[in-house]
Amino acid sequence: MKKTRRKFLGESITTAAGLAAFAIPSGFNEPAIGANIVVKPAAPSVRFSVIGINHGHIYGQVEAAVRGGGQLYSFYAKEPDLAAAFQKRYPDVKAAKSEDEILQDKSVQLVLSSAIPVERAPLGIRVMKSGKDFMVDKPGITTLDQLAEVRKVQAQTKRIYSIMYSERLENKATVKAGELIAAGAIGKVIQTIGLGPHRMNAKTRPEWFFEREKFGGIICDIASHQFDQFLFFTGSTEATIVSSQTGNVHHPEYPQFEDFGDVMIRGNQGVGYIRVDWFTPDGLNTWGDGRLTVLGTDGFMELRKNTDIGGRDGGNHLFVVDGKETRYVDCSAVDLPYGKQLINDVVNRTETAMTQQHCFLATELALKAQKQAYQLKLSK
Repeated sequence: MKKTRRKFLGESITTAAGLAAFAIPSGFNEPAIGANIVVKPAAPSVRFSVIGINHGHIYGQVEAAVRGGGQLYSFYAKEPDLAAAFQKRYPDVKAAKSEDEILQDKSVQLVLSSAIPVERAPLGIRVMKSGKDFMVDKPGITTLDQLAEVRKVQAQTKRIYSIMYSERLENKATVKAGELIAAGAIGKVIQTIGLGPHRMNAKTRPEWFFEREKFGGIICDIASHQFDQFLFFTGSTEATIVSSQTGNVHHPEYPQFEDFGDVMIRGNQGVGYIRVDWFTPDGLNTWGDGRLTVLGTDGFMELRKNTDIGGRDGGNHLFVVDGKETRYVDCSAVDLPYGKQLINDVVNRTETAMTQQHCFLATELALKAQKQAYQLKLSK
């Protein structure tokens, strides 16, 4: 039976038609968020709201914040159908009449959003200027000009601007790989190879999905995950785009769309290769065979995030090879710390979930790779 992103959230989740293909972020799997139940913390420490729910990733964002101790208080969406779907999922949450109602509510400390990508940075700026922290779906920023303004306002306000790179932060195998690598399991990391294939499901996508200005391009969008993982696993604090290319090689009916992209990157602590695409075939049992290979001086790891084709069921597969053995690591009991860390950061004004420097650098690299990409055209 094929697994769609919607099924990862459980059969009883209801979303609007425009969200049909967006029910869960890349890298999320069944164990990562628990079916269709929001676990209520004993003592919520942060009241948060949602503005903009154009991508179904918002449900994973909310679940992470709630698991971390946050309390979902209110939401606003300008689209009636999307608002109705969200209200059905969270019937006890207040429906605000406007964005300003939330921004002016001094009891709200944190705002979450999965608005149309091009609208996310301007919203985040308004959120930070209102004295609140911001957690946004990827891509959190779609142009270098937006990035410059976000950096400026974040430095002025000292608010948190956190982009939820869910393939690392909300994937149990990736979290476990980080723990093992930090403990020296494969020595010093030399290279990461990140693959992010996706199923297109064109008929279920909203119009903005095919408009380059609104989604930012395939590297800006999907590959932001892989840049985050490259920086995290290599420990690089500086990096250069060696080469990048993008193309619309098979979907001429959508002239602004990009269905393929790849990047070579060189950092001060390691190198990386990234490939992203919209070519997952219907025969696969999930929406994308996302993989990460981490090469170290004393071994390597391979992460099969969503499926192990021809192997074990489910997702979150981690394989470790070192000088002594080849082993499979069960990640089913791994805790996902991002939500709790972010809530604690909001309360304590710390940077344990993700530093601003890392957050912005991952985005900067994706935007630069997108901007300088060679336009790939394949002969028919």
